[in-house]
Amino acid sequence: MYKRWLCSIAILSFSLSLMGQSNPAPKKANIEPGAMAALDQMGAYLRTLKAFQVKAVETLDDVLENGQTVQSNRAVDMVAVRPNRLRAEIKTDYQNPILFYDGKNFTIYATLLNYYATVPAPPTIAEVVSKVQEKFGIDFPLVDLFYWGAPESDEDRQITSALDIGPSSVDGTTCEQYAFRQDGLDWQIWIQQGDYPLPRKLILITTNQDARPRFTQILTWNMAPSFNDEAFTFDPPQDAQKIVIADVNAPASKDKKSEEGGVK
Repeated sequence: MYKRWLCSIAILSFSLSLMGQSNPAPKKANIEPGAMAALDQMGAYLRTLKAFQVKAVETLDDVLENGQTVQSNRAVDMVAVRPNRLRAEIKTDYQNPILFYDGKNFTIYATLLNYYATVPAPPTIAEVVSKVQEKFGIDFPLVDLFYWGAPESDEDRQITSALDIGPSSVDGTTCEQYAFRQDGLDWQIWIQQGDYPLPRKLILITTNQDARPRFTQILTWNMAPSFNDEAFTFDPPQDAQKIVIADVNAPASKDKKSEEGGVK
């Protein structure tokens, strides 16, 4: 279940960061410049945030083998301090892992199993996000918040339709609603109006599947979170069991002990 969430959350950040592709750029007759400018403005603003807390309520459609769609729910509570502090608690019906990054180490703690694993980490959040994904197959929640609109992203070339739908409201906050289309993906985003262009709601619809599964995310922001350094450092409970996270790039081994990295 947890891996389904990770795969689905990565859809948008993957589609917005494809690089080095040889395919020709799509036609852009349906792109409104104002909609693209809104994404740029939001991305630029997100990169200015030094410390923030964001809570996400998410729903995901999961397509079963018989074609039936069932829905799962997830909640995320993240505190991030650029460049090198992060804590994220993830709650589902099945798991409640907590991720810690203190500038030196990354730890994932499976609270229900009482297992944890710690690895040395690079010096920035962006590098940690990349390393743990590539080496251990672990996706950070809300990963797009650290990459959206970054110079290395390539969203402009991938988007084939961009529309400004108009004013809307998310949990009482006045937003502007936008709709975008890419190959295999329709998505909408609600961006807060005014001086703080924060993403408040996101909907992804996978269009290359008959069931058209949907992912919905509603975000609540705290721009002045209360925290101390201890919040980002894992202090294991006395009875917690330390395990090893398997390197997904390592050659297959007959030794199965490291497979306990399944806390991912």
